[in-house]
Amino acid sequence: MIQGWSTGYYALMKCQLLLSMHFDHRRVRGMGDGEQGRRRVSLRELEVLQALVQTGTSINAARELGITQSAVSRRLAQLEARLGYPLFGREGGRLVPLVEALTISEQLAPVFAVLERITMPRSTAQNYRGHLRIAAPPTIAHRFLPARIADFCKRYPQVEVNFEVLASDSLITSIAEGRNDVGLTDTIPAHDGIRCETLLRTRTACIMPGDHRLAAQRVIRPEDLEGEAFIGIARRHSNRVAVDRVFERAGVHPLVRVEAATSVSIVELVRAGLGLSLVNPFPIVHQLGPGVVARTFEPEIANTTQFLLPSSRAPSAVTRAFIEAMKAEIETAAYQL
Repeated sequence: MIQGWSTGYYALMKCQLLLSMHFDHRRVRGMGDGEQGRRRVSLRELEVLQALVQTGTSINAARELGITQSAVSRRLAQLEARLGYPLFGREGGRLVPLVEALTISEQLAPVFAVLERITMPRSTAQNYRGHLRIAAPPTIAHRFLPARIADFCKRYPQVEVNFEVLASDSLITSIAEGRNDVGLTDTIPAHDGIRCETLLRTRTACIMPGDHRLAAQRVIRPEDLEGEAFIGIARRHSNRVAVDRVFERAGVHPLVRVEAATSVSIVELVRAGLGLSLVNPFPIVHQLGPGVVARTFEPEIANTTQFLLPSSRAPSAVTRAFIEAMKAEIETAAYQL
C-alpha cells in the first residue's frame, strides 16, 4: 500500500506537471486566456481518457464508467480543449489514441490503482507494503512485543519489519531523528521531536519474595517499606522520580541495596532475596515466575505506556496499522492489580 501510494503520488505530480506545461504553452499561443483556459483538468475527464485508451470506443468507455456515450464525448472534447491539442484519431469507427493520450494514460495508471485501493472496503483494502522500524526498551522488547510483531508480520507478509532494542534515552533520540518509525516505552519523554500516543495506563505494583512477611498484605503502603531492603529502578527512568517523591512525602527511607535499569533484572534480584521493589506491572506482572509476588501499592503511582512517534511527520499507513493492532490486542484489565 505504501509503495503504491508513493508511486501513485509521484506519478500524479508528474502528470500534473505535464498538463500544466501544456496549459502554459496554450496560453502563450493566445488560446483560452479567459476562465476556461485557467480551469484545471478534472478527475472525471482523466477517467474518460483512461477508459477510452483501454476500451477503444466511446460506447465501451461509457459502459465502463457508468455514464452516457454523449457524456464521454463531451468530456473528451473538454479535455482536448483544455490541453489545446487532439488526443485521439478515428480509424474504422474506433478511437485511436495518439501518442499524447498514451503518454498521459501511462502516467495515470498508478494513480487510478491507488485510488481504487483507497476506496476499497476496509476489510479488503489493507494489503500493506513497505518498511516498519520499531524500537523498544529491553523489558517491553523481550516480554511483550515479539509475539505481537510475529502476528503483525503474518497478517501483513509484504511489510518488512526492523525491530531494535534500545535503552530509553537512545530510543527517544532515534524516534526524534526519524531513524525509527515508532517506539513503545513507559518512560515519559521530554523532547520536542516526539509525539506520544497512549497504549496503556497502569498503577505501580510492589513486588517481593513470596515468603516475605508483607506478602500476607493485600495493599502495601510507604510506611510498610521503612528500613526494608529495596531495589530501585535506575535514576534516569521517569518512574524513579515519582517513587522517590512518594517516599519523601511519607518520610520513609527504604534501604536501597541495588539500582537496576530494567524491570526484568529487578524481578530477578527480588527472586534472589535482595529486597522489595516498586515496578510498572506492564508487561511483567504475569511473567514473574516462582518465588515472586505482586501486591497493590498505595498511594497510586501512575504509569503510562505509550507509542513514541516523530513529531516532524505523520505516521505512515503501516505504522498506523501496527499501532491500531497493538491497541486492539492489549488486555488492559490484565495489568491492573
